[in-house]
Amino acid sequence: METTDLLTIGEVAHRSGFPQSALRYYEREGLLHTTRTSGGQRRYERSVLRRLAFIRAARTIGVGLDEVRDALDELPEGRPPSKADWSRVSKKWRGRLDEQIQALVALRDGLDSCIGCGCLSLKRCRLYNPEDRVSELGPGARLLPPMLRRTPAEGV
Repeated sequence: METTDLLTIGEVAHRSGFPQSALRYYEREGLLHTTRTSGGQRRYERSVLRRLAFIRAARTIGVGLDEVRDALDELPEGRPPSKADWSRVSKKWRGRLDEQIQALVALRDGLDSCIGCGCLSLKRCRLYNPEDRVSELGPGARLLPPMLRRTPAEGV
């Protein structure tokens, strides 16, 4: 198979591990580009597998689809992205990863004494949050580091 060979949606789904519905969604969102056969079937260039691997990595560290789209838009047209291309784009997320690592270490180190929720369900929380004063800051686990406080709607 040549790098210019076109793959069906089933082949891309099998090779990438993404369901076909996700591939169609990513196409609608402008993250993937396809061509169509005369019968209207989708065909993907093999380089889409690299894009999908990048999307998976970005989503795993909590990058939203808008930011993923912006990063993918920086990649070259007409040729598969090189290692240098990926490196340049992914460097922007290094700070995010460092912040996540720090937040997870803080969570790990404090997990046995306080879950940061302000719920008063643990005796120790009464020391850090008497009379549930943290509730005035809004819903959720307000005492957790911001990186760990994102809601599911924000694309964890």
